[in-house]
Amino acid sequence: MTETEPTAATWYEATRIPRPDQARLGFDLDIDVCVIGGGLAGLTVAREVARRGWSVAILEGGRIAEAASGRNTGFVLPGFSESIDNMVERIGVDHTKQLWALSEQGVDYVRRTIADNDLPGVDPVAGWLHVDQTDNVKAVRAQVERLRWLGADVEMWPTERVRAEVGSARYFNAVHFRNAFHIHPLNYALGLAGLAAKAGVRIFEETPALSIDPAGVRKRIVTPNGRVRASHVVFAGNVQLGNLMPTLAATLLPVTTYVMVTEPLGDKLDAVIKYRGAISDTDRADNHYRIVGGDRLMVSGRVRVWQADARRFGTALSADMARKFPELGRVAVADIWSGTLGRTIHRMPQIGQMADGVWVASGFGGHGLNTTAMAGELIARGLVENDDTWRLFAPYELVWAGGRIGATVAQGLYWWRSAAEGVERTLSRLRERRRLAKEARRAAAAAAGPVVPPERLAAVTLAAAPVVAEPVLAETPVGEPPAGQGERRRNRGKRRKGKAGATETGSA
Repeated sequence: MTETEPTAATWYEATRIPRPDQARLGFDLDIDVCVIGGGLAGLTVAREVARRGWSVAILEGGRIAEAASGRNTGFVLPGFSESIDNMVERIGVDHTKQLWALSEQGVDYVRRTIADNDLPGVDPVAGWLHVDQTDNVKAVRAQVERLRWLGADVEMWPTERVRAEVGSARYFNAVHFRNAFHIHPLNYALGLAGLAAKAGVRIFEETPALSIDPAGVRKRIVTPNGRVRASHVVFAGNVQLGNLMPTLAATLLPVTTYVMVTEPLGDKLDAVIKYRGAISDTDRADNHYRIVGGDRLMVSGRVRVWQADARRFGTALSADMARKFPELGRVAVADIWSGTLGRTIHRMPQIGQMADGVWVASGFGGHGLNTTAMAGELIARGLVENDDTWRLFAPYELVWAGGRIGATVAQGLYWWRSAAEGVERTLSRLRERRRLAKEARRAAAAAAGPVVPPERLAAVTLAAAPVVAEPVLAETPVGEPPAGQGERRRNRGKRRKGKAGATETGSA
């Protein structure tokens, strides 16, 4: 098993397309737009700005997409990290529909970019199945209705179909998203970087922005070996922004997830998991997986607000899958790594203009493949075309994440919710076992044949019972005692008289 550090090689690195070397900035540069951050958000913003004719450069402190953009599970899904119900409660029905439509546009952007440019090694696979681990069919049906109300192309899968496609007895009903898909995220990012360069974007790797002066018409950014002057600056970073933009960094809660890839599993994987799209479930401890490399399983989960030994989580993820798929056994882990993302308190991305000429695209919270694409287009249109669609995200402003205390509280809430969900999952399985046992008893009774009612039984001739003569009582005249009773009374009278005579003789 290979353990990787947050910036070290991953399975994606081992299977990526050739990575071009980008130069460091070693001179002063004057441009229209400076994008800080070479992840998916920064690459999309830069590409779309350049396609509209403006000059733009990317400053990346490390290498392109070496952080969360190139280390995630590769799910391209509509929606956001925040729930639909919470969005409706906060911003209303119509506003929620508008934001959902934008999230769908982000999915379409990724799909279109891959298809139109025949990006190599991205390997999109259609479909996303979100499985419920409880037997609450009403909740799943209500979720499907809400999603259709938003315009999503979804269908409900009953338990029987889910288990036929994803062979786990722990799974019940599911929501199937037909337009979602999964990809190799690092190859997509590298392909996107190539498209940005073709559009005229200048990409500088290993060029961290050390400081920024956002005042004035021209913003000034200092790097180790050169300075940049730009009319607009876009912060497309994450928790790595650190001291460069502390106000923004303080709004992000660093959340670390762990991703493992198994050794080849051969035919037994196909026998257990037939579905080839993205799969997630309602288990907070282990909720995303997909088949990669033909017969390997990629699994992510085990959320933490701090970095920990990745090897420990590889063992835990393997055990989780063994519980869900006992036919696979304890799968051998070929690679394990972690990735840290930035999550806001309101669980929505931060997109828009912070100040005159200062823009932000950040806080995608584990739902970034569609929302980074969406943010890139929104900011490019806002910069070049004065389009104000980005203002739809204004209700989700910058909110302090609580620092260390906030992280501790968030981890505690995560554990508490995991425990509560675990109880409900256990109860669901118990209810199913009772139902199956009851059905088995009924089946056994049916196999034994019907019970014949007494009135339908054949007549049986019984032997006649012996006749016993009844005693005959002699009639006694009225006023006379029954026979024998008078004789007994006379005898008792004679005995009393004899005793009385004896007494008198003795007294004399």
